[in-house]
Amino acid sequence: MTELRQNLITKDWVIIATDRSKRQDEFSQINKHQIVIPSYKKDCPFCLGNEELTGPESFRLNDASGWKVRAVPNKYPALSPEGERVRNINGIFRSLSGVGHHEVIIENPRHDLTTALMDVEDVANIIKVYRQRYSEIRKDRRVQTIMIFKNHGKGAGTSLEHPHSQLAATPVVPYELRVRIQEAMRYFDDMGECLFCRTLAEELAAGERIIFESEHFVAFIPYAALSPFHIWIFPRRHSSSFDEITDEEMLDLAVNLKTVLRKIYVGLNNPDYNYNIRSIPTDEVRTDYFHWYIAIVPRVSLTAGFELGSGMFINTSLPEESAAFLRSVNIESC
Repeated sequence: MTELRQNLITKDWVIIATDRSKRQDEFSQINKHQIVIPSYKKDCPFCLGNEELTGPESFRLNDASGWKVRAVPNKYPALSPEGERVRNINGIFRSLSGVGHHEVIIENPRHDLTTALMDVEDVANIIKVYRQRYSEIRKDRRVQTIMIFKNHGKGAGTSLEHPHSQLAATPVVPYELRVRIQEAMRYFDDMGECLFCRTLAEELAAGERIIFESEHFVAFIPYAALSPFHIWIFPRRHSSSFDEITDEEMLDLAVNLKTVLRKIYVGLNNPDYNYNIRSIPTDEVRTDYFHWYIAIVPRVSLTAGFELGSGMFINTSLPEESAAFLRSVNIESC
């Protein structure tokens, strides 16, 4: 029977439509593994040897063999680092100058890799550059929110197949994030504890939606997941801002993130997906009520008229069954 569940962190009501549910393996994308991607493309601006095609670098992480990860300005930026933050109000019409930062993080010299297939050290290098760029850009007082995200596959919005992710720093706090912060503050005022920490404790106690645990991080499918295989990775340590992550935690997160993405890669046949790092606005660092985390959204279902019209989501996969399926996926043979 259909059930409605509420996600206390997002305040979303989700319809868990089990009458429409598929077998978990039916969500996999057909024939994705048959696509052969070369390790180098002559015309790819992100491939090794084509560095001049991306323009000046913001940051480069090297080892003895050469560069491992590069950060460069986005060629078609949504925001510009030049200018001042100016707000204009004319009656009901409001605008703000589009200052900020928009960078591309080139994750590996090889063209044919994805996070699921990289070594743990390579994934840790990506996270290390995330932290460096986050810490550096938050010094810009015009910036209020820094978003780090990855689009994997055309269905997730990517235009280049070379492994990369992006950083966007905006001069405002997006409404969705503002609402979540307000709800987290309200919960802390009412209950005297962090809602995210409570959620993690409850999920660990229940156990049935846990996908993978490492020393410092836990990956799980929320009780009221908005879509099939929607995954959150929470730090066990209460921390509000992503750039507070320690070196030890970065390596552990690399293990956790790679494991989860590898399970998706094998179990769902390399689906398109998005992930993003949700962190506190830059004018705050340590709070008692907010907890940074990573959200991973495989693109295995469509948003249609009901979702657009109501603002509610229909999830055709029972979160407990999705988590059990991913736990069972054997990634050693990949």
